[in-house]
Amino acid sequence: MPGIDECLLEVMRLPGARGASVVDWTSGLALGTIGESPNGDHEATAAETAEVARMTAEQPAFAHLAPDGGPQDQGEAPGTPVEDVIVTTHDGYHMLRFVETAFDSSVFLHLWLDRSEGNLALARMRLGELAERLVLA
Repeated sequence: MPGIDECLLEVMRLPGARGASVVDWTSGLALGTIGESPNGDHEATAAETAEVARMTAEQPAFAHLAPDGGPQDQGEAPGTPVEDVIVTTHDGYHMLRFVETAFDSSVFLHLWLDRSEGNLALARMRLGELAERLVLA
């Protein structure tokens, strides 16, 4: 099971990968980064993407939250937490893949993918696989 550094190295092997990070969306802090950053500052990018992740994960329209505001339990009405968010720009894709953890699940993988060289479907599948195997210590 890969840790953060190993996970980021694997992400950068994807065709078209320009940069990646593991971010805590509660604090907006990057737990690890690699490659380029869309705005030249990994910490600023982490804070900006954390805001998008937080807004998405906390909205009932997307997250299908339980009445207490948390994710639904298995026995409750149908609904699932957000798995990922994809933002497209004229030259790239930004993928935010939420990582389920034993503690509070406030971590996500952010991949910045070149639109002309990347394969969005492949990247989404690989990020999902990595998110399941990622070990946070």
